[in-house]
Amino acid sequence: MTHNVQTITHPAVVCRRVTKDFGAGENQVRVLRGVDLDVPFGGMTLLVGPSGCGKTTLLSVVAGLLNASGGEVTVLGEDSRRMSGGEAVRFRRRNIGFVFQQYNLLPALTAAENAAVPLLAAGVPKKKAVAAASDLLSQLGLGERLHALPSQLSGGQQQRVALARALVHGPRLVVCDEPTSALDHETGNAVMELLTNIAVRPDRAVVVVTHDSRVFQFADRIAHMDDGRIVETSGAGSRPFEPVFAGVN
Repeated sequence: MTHNVQTITHPAVVCRRVTKDFGAGENQVRVLRGVDLDVPFGGMTLLVGPSGCGKTTLLSVVAGLLNASGGEVTVLGEDSRRMSGGEAVRFRRRNIGFVFQQYNLLPALTAAENAAVPLLAAGVPKKKAVAAASDLLSQLGLGERLHALPSQLSGGQQQRVALARALVHGPRLVVCDEPTSALDHETGNAVMELLTNIAVRPDRAVVVVTHDSRVFQFADRIAHMDDGRIVETSGAGSRPFEPVFAGVN
């Protein structure tokens, strides 16, 4: 039997001197002011800091939803500046999973259909896509709610559907914007536990923007932001980057 072991020799995300401006001329506002950040594989990195410090903007730049105004951003070894618009869309669709503060579920689709959306967008046949989504939702404790519409689900259940949607296509980078902000403490902890158990893998990275200090315990690394910069990092992930093994096939 032949074993193929993939060695990852770079962080999942590398930001160097990243800036982001909004507006132009006298109305221009610089939100990111030279961000340096490494996000390692195999763990959960939290971006924390006061409101308006640039956390969500940085997350959006990392995820490719916004273009940086300056500096360098490498995601999964790729520089999005070298991609065409279509290539960038395909790269995000294939490699990145999103969990938004607002769940953004489609009201006319069932839980299983909502969770299957990334697979459907990638051209997977509906029956196969919904089956894969249903399996994942069952792992998340929603096996009895597969056919429920979003309006028939609690906030915590909707968040689990959003989590399944972010993970169903096996992305290597999962980005989450305030995933526990609308949840009570118990439900928020449950979501973070699920995110840790399902999403954290040796060949995958998770980045979470949060104001919720109650979930700091789930972090492998915490990057503290203030005034558009990373001012401090803490946790095991703040050590110099070391290669990790993505697993055996």
